[in-house]
Amino acid sequence: MKDEIHFERCSSILDLKLVIDDYMDYYNNDRYQWGLAKLSPNQYATYLKTDEYPINI
Repeated sequence: MKDEIHFERCSSILDLKLVIDDYMDYYNNDRYQWGLAKLSPNQYATYLKTDEYPINI
C-alpha cells in the first residue's frame, strides 16, 4: 500500500481516510493475486468456503 498510494496528495485526515478506504476496497475486491489462485482476496475466501472456482476457465 505504501508504494501505491501517494499520501502527499492528501490535504486532510478525511482525504487520507477516503484514499485508504478506496485502496482497501480495490485490494480486496478487484486486485487479482497469483498466490491466491489468480483471485482477489474476497473471491479466494469464497472459493475456500464453497470449493467452487468463481472464474470460468
